[in-house]
Amino acid sequence: MRSCHRLIVLVALLLPSASAFAQSRQVPAPEQQSPVILYNASIHPVTTASIDNGYIAFDNGRITGMGSGRPASVAPGTTEIDLEGMHVYPGLIAAQTRLGLVETSAVDVTNDHNELGDVTPEVRAAVAINPDTDLIPVARANGILVAMTLPTGGTVIGRSAIIRMDGWTWEDMCIAAEAGLVMNWPSVQPRTARWITKSADEQRKDIAKNLDRIDKLFDVAEAYVAAHEHDPSMKTDLRFEAMRPILAGEQPLFVWAATAAQIESAISWSIKRGYQIVIVGGYGADEAIASLKTHDVPVIINGTHRLPARRDDAYDRPFTLPSVLEEAGIRYCIAPGSGAGSERNLNHHAATAVQYGLSREDAIKAITIDAATVLGIDEMYGSLAAGKSATLIVTDGDPLEMTMQVKHAFIDGRKIDLSSRQTEMYEKYREKYRQRGLIDN
Repeated sequence: MRSCHRLIVLVALLLPSASAFAQSRQVPAPEQQSPVILYNASIHPVTTASIDNGYIAFDNGRITGMGSGRPASVAPGTTEIDLEGMHVYPGLIAAQTRLGLVETSAVDVTNDHNELGDVTPEVRAAVAINPDTDLIPVARANGILVAMTLPTGGTVIGRSAIIRMDGWTWEDMCIAAEAGLVMNWPSVQPRTARWITKSADEQRKDIAKNLDRIDKLFDVAEAYVAAHEHDPSMKTDLRFEAMRPILAGEQPLFVWAATAAQIESAISWSIKRGYQIVIVGGYGADEAIASLKTHDVPVIINGTHRLPARRDDAYDRPFTLPSVLEEAGIRYCIAPGSGAGSERNLNHHAATAVQYGLSREDAIKAITIDAATVLGIDEMYGSLAAGKSATLIVTDGDPLEMTMQVKHAFIDGRKIDLSSRQTEMYEKYREKYRQRGLIDN
């Protein structure tokens, strides 16, 4: 009993320290209080030509106008900001992350992305988001202002959420609390490796069983929906209720698939069943171009900073994938990879693609308007135009350059604090060297 008591006390002491890993000091911004005009800047709407020495105006969280020079008339109470030759871009969009669901991978209590069970469509990433995660200030300091966060684990994993990178609660943060259902597509080809003990025939049987399980799950879900519409008094099943928007074609399935065989199998299955599908990961998408193009299936490329998957792949295959898809006319966007804290590198993943054949303009689109289009939020986010959300960044240079710094950020017109734990540490140790007379300022 004494040992049990000591364990309980130890856990009670550790929990506060564990939660401290996930507590940002930033205070969410208040709603926009007055009109704002940013002027003397290069405006980059992304979907139209850039405007040199231009201005952008916004009020109540929406863009009200853009143009050259300065507006002819300014409403009383307007905040005017001279940007002195800086650049204005739409806020960058990270289309595949675990933001708010993971803080420190090595600390279990800060991981809330992987639900127990193989089939959990009722899981909602939105309600598990930690608005105080320290990873959000770090990501938005590099220009990432919108993200989709996905649960992981199992076959039918749960529902993703699209969030703005500021807010007191998950409700404040959500642009779309339910953006679509996430699935892991099973392997569809036998594999050989030292650790694989099953024969090719045994693996083929397992593959057939896995695919049959998926089909049967969706058969039962469709039967449930039909029966429930006929008799609304029948018992509610939360799993199948969560699948309704997918079955009705109102939301997409975000399907993790890496190899060309997986991608083609998932597309074939979705066409047969009449579902919308988005491929996530997509390493082998360059070998499945015919299927992707024929059925207009978009791809979320899960980062370019990775090694080739096979020994006989070209070393630059991950780097050239965006340019190959662009040239083939496939709808795609670039995401920052799955590692906790990797979201801040989104623009660097796009920059790598530029060095391997993608144009700079297409790279910017791949992390702004193309990402918004794939996620279904392009009416409000991803580009700068009158009537769209004033979610934008002000930079001192090209967002694809490592030396670029974000000077200002606005989310739905709200002025965002760009400090983070890193900037606080930077200032702390600059003060150390100032006090010791090693630097002047």
